[in-house]
Amino acid sequence: MIQTACDSSLPRDSMIVDAHVVVVDDDPRLRRLLQRYLSEQGFRVSAASSAQEARQVLGFMQPDALVLDITMPGENGLELTRELRREKLDFPILLLTARGEPEDRIIGLEAGADDYLAKPFEPRELLLRLKAHLRRFVPPAPSSNLRIVRLGELEFDPVRGLLSNAQGIVHLTGGESALLSVLARHPNEILSRTDIASTLDMEEIGERAVDVQVTRLRRRIEPDPREPRFLQTVRGKGYVLKPGL
Repeated sequence: MIQTACDSSLPRDSMIVDAHVVVVDDDPRLRRLLQRYLSEQGFRVSAASSAQEARQVLGFMQPDALVLDITMPGENGLELTRELRREKLDFPILLLTARGEPEDRIIGLEAGADDYLAKPFEPRELLLRLKAHLRRFVPPAPSSNLRIVRLGELEFDPVRGLLSNAQGIVHLTGGESALLSVLARHPNEILSRTDIASTLDMEEIGERAVDVQVTRLRRRIEPDPREPRFLQTVRGKGYVLKPGL
């Protein structure tokens, strides 16, 4: 349930004009409230009452973000998240749940979600989190200090946030791309879990969430994730990205 009445007090953000969000929740009241509130904030919003309905929506368009309830009859939100990631769909996924324990949040991240919001919640918090994730998909201004990072057969462009190889683009989730962008801006420099969590707005979930994202990213960039060459752990200090061939 949303904690407070929906309002339109936050200023409009040009970044989200025409951004399309799909809200998936089997609670019709919450679905209507979110659809109305996000529409008032400038989003285009589609709604679905189940994973099956969500698939129908996603069958003819790819949204800019997905707000997804975990507990639904039939296929639940975690199962749908895992399947969407297996299908290489990389838009931000924000999970909603009545359970807000840190372990539950970690499970959501491991499934491939980018964020996790426990009910009841303030609609403005949902809005701010959505905007933060959408911002990660907006290329930053070009900088001569940012160069292509080579990771074996892979190349990462930190300006566009794109990972590629000889076959083409390697799909990353929003969280994976954000983490790699942070590391690529500081090659061969040790970054603590605290610093990474702060940069990625993950302090609330904690440092273990950083470890989960690192594990996921290694599956994308390492020839053998169990013996990482490029994204290495520095015991007691954090992580370091070591580009190379």
